[in-house]
Amino acid sequence: MLHPGEFGLGKVPARLQPDATTRSICGFCSTGCSLDVHLQSGMAVNLTPTADYPVNLGMACPKGWEALTPLAAPDRATQPLLRNPKTGKLEPVDWDEAMQVFTLKFRALMDQHGPESVAFLSTGQICTEEMAFLGALWKFGMGALHGDSNTRQCMATSHVAYKQSFGFDAPPYTYADFEESDALVFLGSNLCIAHPILWQRVLRNKKNPEIIVVDPRRTETAMNATQHLALAPKSDLTLLYGVANLLVQNHWLDRAFIEQHTTGFAEFAEFVRPFTPDMVAAETGLTVGQLFRFAETIGTRKAVSFWWTMGVNQSHEAVRTAQAIINLALMTGNIGRPGTGPNSVTGQCNAMGSRLYANASGLLGGRDFLNAEHRAEVAQLLHLPVERIPAKNSLAYDQILEAVAEGKIKGLWVIATNTAHSWIDSARATGALDQLEFLVVQDMFTTTDTARHAHLILPAAGWGEKEGTFINSERRFGHVKKVSRAPGQALSDFNIFRLVAEYWGCAEMFTQWTSPQAAFQVLKKLSAGQPCDITGIEDYRQLDAAGGIQWPLTEGMNYEVGGMKDTHADPVSYLLPHNSYLQERRLFADGKFFHADGRAKFLFDPPRRMAEPVDGEFPLVMLTGRGTSAQWHTNTRTAKSAVLRTLYPANPYVEISPDDAARLRIEPNTTVAVVSRRARAECTAVVTPTVRAGQVFVPMHYDVTNRLTRAEFDPHSRQPSYKYCAVRLEKIEKKSL
Repeated sequence: MLHPGEFGLGKVPARLQPDATTRSICGFCSTGCSLDVHLQSGMAVNLTPTADYPVNLGMACPKGWEALTPLAAPDRATQPLLRNPKTGKLEPVDWDEAMQVFTLKFRALMDQHGPESVAFLSTGQICTEEMAFLGALWKFGMGALHGDSNTRQCMATSHVAYKQSFGFDAPPYTYADFEESDALVFLGSNLCIAHPILWQRVLRNKKNPEIIVVDPRRTETAMNATQHLALAPKSDLTLLYGVANLLVQNHWLDRAFIEQHTTGFAEFAEFVRPFTPDMVAAETGLTVGQLFRFAETIGTRKAVSFWWTMGVNQSHEAVRTAQAIINLALMTGNIGRPGTGPNSVTGQCNAMGSRLYANASGLLGGRDFLNAEHRAEVAQLLHLPVERIPAKNSLAYDQILEAVAEGKIKGLWVIATNTAHSWIDSARATGALDQLEFLVVQDMFTTTDTARHAHLILPAAGWGEKEGTFINSERRFGHVKKVSRAPGQALSDFNIFRLVAEYWGCAEMFTQWTSPQAAFQVLKKLSAGQPCDITGIEDYRQLDAAGGIQWPLTEGMNYEVGGMKDTHADPVSYLLPHNSYLQERRLFADGKFFHADGRAKFLFDPPRRMAEPVDGEFPLVMLTGRGTSAQWHTNTRTAKSAVLRTLYPANPYVEISPDDAARLRIEPNTTVAVVSRRARAECTAVVTPTVRAGQVFVPMHYDVTNRLTRAEFDPHSRQPSYKYCAVRLEKIEKKSL
């Protein structure tokens, strides 16, 4: 039996001295804040925000302050658990038995049904090195094919939109742009709640900027806007095409930029001609005056930045909506300069790492599995036969679950995600999980909705109990440190993957992957020559010294003040006194994009109707989104904190407009049923004018929410459309709070 101690069990880095302070990047959202971790006897006891880190500048949201709390939760997974087929109960086993069962079960399924009979579903919340190791292990070592990440739920749209428009998945901005814009446009983004530290960066803007919010709800962000466009749900694409038409008709264009750096503009200008102000006003519910003011602001301000999150990404036509935003930036030349850009704000702490290195939807380093040259490059860099690199793409997340439901996929490995709660139309997803012959869940906790269905649970270390890197929304690599021991026999995900490689018999393929730091050197080699090149980052120590480093940073580049300036760089906005690296760098300052011709593309399609419109039986549109800044995803971690629990309602609630409440005779704080074609959920009624008549809002964090949602997907990104389904409300007279 292999001793788990060989794979990091219980070890704390010797370099962390007792009663000291170190720094680590927060493991919640994609902002990528740095936290000072205060140690006693070499163990983390408290956190405070890092004062001089160029991301958060001494600020932290409630989740950041409580980041250590989930590590001490009583329901931590502390040893492997195997379900007894006779009793149906999960029982403790050692790592040797867990790995033997894992190997035998997956091998048997692959031998009997083929390599496409198994799959994994991973996450945007483990370290970049772990993501890359998992994907390489699964596809190159174990010979399986299908695997996807839960970033499919949040960032697939932006990944595809950028790749198609720019030639690579390349968010162009830096957080300093929040402070440099004289107009900021937020589309489907409640930045105040979802990314509160980034909203603080907006508040630091001294240019008295115009703040435009495009959102059906009067969110906290919309309350601070100078223009709130409360459009009809899912009419975004029509609105954006109408604004583009107004820009063309009024000659609010950067003709030089369009002609020198883009393709397809003439066709796009002709396409948007039918989107007249009257037509767009009728479709969106906005006034012609609102449309004109919106377009005029974009067309006449010098530095306009566009910011979107899940309200755009989680749509049935999400990619074209994101590209409609990109088109507005391109046609006005709002890209590559301070305070500009079509800027997607990521969801999870390492969704960017997943997009570049998870080896799921794309080959390592932003490459393509279908490209023979790319496969040959990766094989050479990893010293593998090229035949080990699949020449076929994996199924996407929804297609994997569909294949499970159809009995084609019989074994599933779920890593650091909670599919049974978070996936759209979750009851159907849960039913599919129960059809599996073998379900492995690798998680910090034994009590997640998904872990309850597992045949085998592998106990994983959490944030603060392992080392690696995260890549935040602005492309910044940050160092994540091990500052606490994982409980019991729990191992880091990296070391669990090492164990799997040993037991599967493919460990010799991964002799370069001995530790996260060693794996980082592998990732550097895999990035070479790619737009995300990081060969200029020496090691983790350099990341610490530099306050994180944005990609690209190629070998030999020297970003010293007054020295050579990269063609993609802009003048420094924040410079830590102890280093000479430019802290804020933008892409496309030279107007060169990643397509073969060096130009960006205008891409567009006609808007499509939702598949489930409201009707007489289900007359209301249900919107979903973040509830408070103290909640995170399925509350798996935030619910462990007594402090955070006081900052949000314990029970699900539904926001209802005063008009609808009066019409349905619903009193505030009574219990009502929200009913869709799929489920019925009891929620506390919150009557508020922030929701318009004909709409209701239910936060995404409660387990009832995705029982209601309808499984509809963007055809380009396969991202679910969480933000729209048809429901009705029913009074429950006997229940009241």
